[in-house]
Amino acid sequence: MEFLQNIIKNLPKSPGVYQFYNSQGKIIYIGKAKNLNNRVSSYFNKISNQSYKTQKLSQQIAEIRHIIVDSESDALLLENNLIKKYQPKYNILLKDDKTFPWICIKNEFFPRVFSTRKILKDGSKYFGPYTSGYLVNILLGIIKQIFQIRTCHHNLTDENIHSSKFKKCLEYHIGNCKAPCEGMQTKTDYDESIAQISDILKGDIQKVIVYLQKQMLSYSEEYKYEEAEKIKQKITVLEQYKSKSTIVNTKINNIDVFSFVEDEKSAFVNFFKIINGAIVQSHSVELVKKLDEKSSELLLFAIIDLKEKVNSNAREIIVPFLPSEEIKDIKYIIPVQGDKKKLLELSTRNAKHMMLQKQKMFESKSFSSFTDALLEKVKTDLRLNETPIHIECFDNSNIQGSNPVAACVVFKNGKPSKKDYRHYNIKTVEGPNDFASMKEIVIRRYKRLIEEKQKLPQLIIIDGGKGQLNAAVESLKDLNIYGKIAVLGIAKRLEEIYFPNDNYPLYLDKNSKTLKLIQKLRDEAHRFGINFHRDKRSKDMLQTQLTKIRGIGSKTQEKLIKKFHSVENIKQQPISEIEKVVGEKLAKTIIEGLIN
Repeated sequence: MEFLQNIIKNLPKSPGVYQFYNSQGKIIYIGKAKNLNNRVSSYFNKISNQSYKTQKLSQQIAEIRHIIVDSESDALLLENNLIKKYQPKYNILLKDDKTFPWICIKNEFFPRVFSTRKILKDGSKYFGPYTSGYLVNILLGIIKQIFQIRTCHHNLTDENIHSSKFKKCLEYHIGNCKAPCEGMQTKTDYDESIAQISDILKGDIQKVIVYLQKQMLSYSEEYKYEEAEKIKQKITVLEQYKSKSTIVNTKINNIDVFSFVEDEKSAFVNFFKIINGAIVQSHSVELVKKLDEKSSELLLFAIIDLKEKVNSNAREIIVPFLPSEEIKDIKYIIPVQGDKKKLLELSTRNAKHMMLQKQKMFESKSFSSFTDALLEKVKTDLRLNETPIHIECFDNSNIQGSNPVAACVVFKNGKPSKKDYRHYNIKTVEGPNDFASMKEIVIRRYKRLIEEKQKLPQLIIIDGGKGQLNAAVESLKDLNIYGKIAVLGIAKRLEEIYFPNDNYPLYLDKNSKTLKLIQKLRDEAHRFGINFHRDKRSKDMLQTQLTKIRGIGSKTQEKLIKKFHSVENIKQQPISEIEKVVGEKLAKTIIEGLIN
C-alpha cells in the first residue's frame, strides 16, 4: 500500500489513462480520467463506501501505470483501444467479436466493386462496415443489375488495353460487362458508373434516381426507346430497394441513434445509421458489467466503440439519456416527440429484443442443465442402465365396467410430449378387468412402434401395483422386448414403486425429485384418460337419448355431438342454433323429443 500511495502522490492532475496490474503483472483494469491524480486516489479513499466489486478490484492492485494525453476525448479513444487490446478482467466486456464486411471500390484504372473483410491502405474506397452480410449481397446484386462493372482480375492499364492483351469473356456476352479490356467502354463512361455506385453506397439513392430519370428522358426525346426502357428498369430496381429501407423523414440526415436497455448483469445497445431519412445500418451489442458501472458510462463506452467500428462521421447522436461524458464535436439529442423520438423507440425495441433473446437462451441452458441433472438422478435412484430421456406411462379408466378406455402419456427430456399422447378403447376385454386391459394396451402400443420402426422408451411406468405391472411385463415378453426397456409400477396407496421379480417395493422420500417426476407422469396419464372416458360416456349418453327420438339418424347424431357435446347443452340452446346444424324441421323434432 505504501508503494501504491507513493505512485498516486506523483500522478499528474491532467487527462489520461490509468492501468491497474495485479501481482502477476497482468492488467486487470483500464480507466480514463479528466484528472489522473483525483480519479486513481478515489479507489483507495473510503473503501468501506465502495461496492463489493470495486473493493475486490482495489485489493488486487499491485502496480499502477498511466499515460498522459492532451484531452478527455483523447483519453476516451485511448481507453477504448486499450480495453479491446487487453480485455482486462474488471472492465466492461463488449460481447461483439464480428469482423464486419465492407464494400470496396478498388483503386484501379477500371475499378472493380466487391465485398471484403480486410481493409488495405492502397487508395481504394471502402464503404461500411455493414453489420449484415445479407445486406452486402443485396447491394452488390443491385449494383450488378444496374451497372455493367467488370469482375475479372486483369491488370487493365491503358497500355495493356491498347496492346490487345486481353479478350472479352462470357460476362460481356451475357450483358454483364461492356468489355473495357478491349477498349469497348471508355474510361469516362465507366467512371460515371462508379460515381453513381459511390452515391448508392453512401445512401444517396435519390441522387442516382434523379440522374437516371434525366438520362431516360433524354433517350426518350431522341426516340431511343429501348435504351430508355433499360434505364427505367434500373430506376425501378432502385425504387424497390429504397422502399425497403425504413424511411422516417428525409430531412433527418447523417445521424446516429443509440438506444439502451439493461438487466442486472448486462446492458444492450442498439445502433442505427440514418442517411437521408433511411435506416441504412443497424447493429446491437451486449456489454457485460464488471464493476457496477453506471448506465451513462456503459452507453458512452458503446457509442465510442460502435462509432469507431462503423467508421461513422455523424456529428449528431440521438440518445435516451446523456452519456457520462461529452465527445468532442458531437452533439447529443434526447428527443421528446416527432420522428427522432420514433427512431429512438424503434431502436429501443431492437435492443430489448436482443436482451430477451439472451435471457431466453440463458433460461433454455439453465433448464437443460436442470433436466440433465434430474434425469441422471432418476437413473441413479431407480438403478437404471440408461438415462430415461424418453418415458411412457399407462393408465386404465372405467367406471363400473362401462366404457373401458386407457391412456398413454409420453415425456421427453423431462417434459410432456403431447403430440405423442395416445387414447385407447379396450377391445378384447369384457367387464372391469384392469390386468387384462393393461396387457392389451401395452402390447398394442409397442407392437405398433416396432412395426413402424420408431424408437422405444427407456422407461415404462404403469399406474398400478404388482398385478398391473405383471400384466405389462407379459406383453413385453410376448413382443421379445422385455429386458430392453426398464418397467415399474406405482401404487397409489403409499406411493410404493414395484419392479418386476422384486417382492419388496421401493419407497422414495416424498420430497424426492425422482418420485415427483413419476407422480407427474402418473397424474398426467390419469387426467388424460379420465377426460377421454368422460367424453366417451357423454357421447354414448347423448347418442342413447337421441336414438330414442324418431327420425334422428346416426349422421344427425354425429353433427349434434360435434357441435354441442351433451344433451344438457342442446336443451339450453335456442332453437335457432340447433336449426343451423340440422335444419328447421329436425330442430323442432329434437327439442320436442328431449322435453318429452
